[in-house]
Amino acid sequence: MPVALLLAVLLELAVFVGVGRAVGFGAAVLLVFAASLLGLVLLRREGMRAWRGFRDAARAGQPPGRQVTDGLVGLAGALLLAVPGLVSGLVGLLLMVPPLRRLARSGVQRTAERRVSSMVAGDLFGPRTVRVRQGAPQPPPRPEPEQPVVVDGGRAIEGEIVEPGRN
Repeated sequence: MPVALLLAVLLELAVFVGVGRAVGFGAAVLLVFAASLLGLVLLRREGMRAWRGFRDAARAGQPPGRQVTDGLVGLAGALLLAVPGLVSGLVGLLLMVPPLRRLARSGVQRTAERRVSSMVAGDLFGPRTVRVRQGAPQPPPRPEPEQPVVVDGGRAIEGEIVEPGRN
């Protein structure tokens, strides 16, 4: 981790010097300052948005996982914008673009689902559909915790993971 942090700082310095030479150091400093100011404004907005999304999902009795992961991605983007640096600011800005934000959110969700138990993942993200192929019986694959395989007399059947008491 310390090596990665050192490389990130060196990359930020190299990009700053390169941009400073291209557009002038005053403009480069102003660009870093503007990005950090925008990040601070977005940090507050994204934090409030994430809290409202979580609160609304909890009130509606729905799993809050989507709102939580979306809020985490938004907060990470705003934080990267707030940190002084051109590369981190660019990455933070990219995380604010809706298609890239959805892509990052799905990556965060997949990572969270792999790291927690199936029951916790179901509580966070709701019931998940499991696809099972039908065909000639084969030795059952080693099921992953988040994708159980249901076998009925050697015949695969399709099913859905549903928490009792939820529709």
